[in-house]
Amino acid sequence: MRTQRVMRQSKHFNTKGNARGAIIDAVSIHDRPQEMNDRIIPGHWEGDLICGTQKSYIATLVERSSRYTLLVKLTGNDTHAVVSAITQKVIELSQQLKKSLTWDRGMELAQHKLFTIDTDIKVYFCDPKSPW
Repeated sequence: MRTQRVMRQSKHFNTKGNARGAIIDAVSIHDRPQEMNDRIIPGHWEGDLICGTQKSYIATLVERSSRYTLLVKLTGNDTHAVVSAITQKVIELSQQLKKSLTWDRGMELAQHKLFTIDTDIKVYFCDPKSPW
């Protein structure tokens, strides 16, 4: 018999056909050029999001060879706020320091294609559940 209750579904069920939390067209960290692993050539960045108290957010961008760090204050942790803020910060850098960005699998960089178009920096993503 039919009831008025909502049918139960797995938390991994998604009607769009994508896995929950999947980033569309993410390029794996394994597809990066080999020169990035040596940390000799500057311009390759690692990024992450720091969440503080009372809904405060900061994006960190660390240059791999020199360990120079940029902190970007964010208005929120949604993808639009993060991408627009780090785009504005990266545009200020010299052209030699704009080669690539490696990010974890957080949905805050789901609009990575927009970031690549605006800055001409390729974005690579870490393996799922392996942000190191």
